[in-house]
Amino acid sequence: MIPEVRKAYNQQFTDARYQAFLEGMAQDAGIAPDFRVAETPVFVPAVLTTKLIQACEEIINVILRPDFKSITQDAIPSDLKVPHENEHPHFIVIDFAVTREEGGDLAPKLIELQGFPTMYAFQDVMARQYKNHFDIPGQLSNFFNGIDETTYYQLLRKMIVGELPPEEVILLEVKPEEQKTRIDFYSTEKYIGIRTVCLTQLIQEGKKLFYLRDGVKTPVQRIYNRIIFDDLQKQSAELGTHVNLFQDLDVEWITHPNWFYRISKYTMPFIHSEFVPKSWFLHELPVIPADLENYVLKPLFSFAGQGVLIDVTPADIDNIKDPENWILQHKVKYAPVIETPTGPAICEIRMMYIWPDSSPRPILVHNLSRISKGKMIGVGFNSTDTWVGGSCCFFEFA
Repeated sequence: MIPEVRKAYNQQFTDARYQAFLEGMAQDAGIAPDFRVAETPVFVPAVLTTKLIQACEEIINVILRPDFKSITQDAIPSDLKVPHENEHPHFIVIDFAVTREEGGDLAPKLIELQGFPTMYAFQDVMARQYKNHFDIPGQLSNFFNGIDETTYYQLLRKMIVGELPPEEVILLEVKPEEQKTRIDFYSTEKYIGIRTVCLTQLIQEGKKLFYLRDGVKTPVQRIYNRIIFDDLQKQSAELGTHVNLFQDLDVEWITHPNWFYRISKYTMPFIHSEFVPKSWFLHELPVIPADLENYVLKPLFSFAGQGVLIDVTPADIDNIKDPENWILQHKVKYAPVIETPTGPAICEIRMMYIWPDSSPRPILVHNLSRISKGKMIGVGFNSTDTWVGGSCCFFEFA
């Protein structure tokens, strides 16, 4: 998206460099990515960087509302509430489509947001390997707020581990070795110093949790949570005997599971910004828009596998039996802004925040990107294309 940087990058690219880049990531993490990593990062011009940060901060302002917990009290399904929710999430990720405004300027449009950690350790491994194997201009950065590679991992370690013994903090997931994101678990152990533990490996004694670390029963004081609890609920029967995480346990959560639901599609109708598509809870929709073809209907929760309705009709809206569990949202049109040797591509940019307990506001630290040439964004939808897949951004600052 920075034309001169894009042109220079495409000219320097060779498949040998790309293969060395992939090997560099695998050597650093100790395992190869189980998803396609794009041949290129995304180069974000200063004007778009400014808009992305503005959009994020406007969203953060809503999360900071004193009544945020009360307006999102119905966001958490009653059977998925976990005790001991804290006052704020420790991680927030905000996803934007890159679009073009009517005048042709680039602009972000909110797609999704989550109070949940994602790929925080691995994303800097990826960015570092892009810098190692390609000529990334020095004035562009994958970090924000004066952070560098050393201070980035220091911040993560301080928030995830803090003053606790690292062996008493675990990354918790269900069947971690089967997850496509497991390269991040390896990087988390390397750079943060904590082990990944499967839910089925937890041992409960009263309210306390333990796990076997090299054969030694070790207490768990803090969980760096990577479990999505509605997924857990679907898999619960096939997991066999395992600890019930919905009970009163003597453990601290980073991030507490309830925030996954509070900061989600449920939040979007409360956000009023030029960078956020208009959204309504369906039961609060004042009138069905005349241009309904420009809207999508999204379930707040995936009940019985129900998905997004893209070509919405008035009959679809009338047929919804639980309108309080759906939102109607203006469609977002991705712009093909990334020029590649095999044709233009679209992209999403994920802005990644951490929120230490000592900070009055979340801190923007890193990013993630997904590049696609199809209708769907996501690393699982790009199996045959090239110059697509998971990536990261390097930002120009004004």
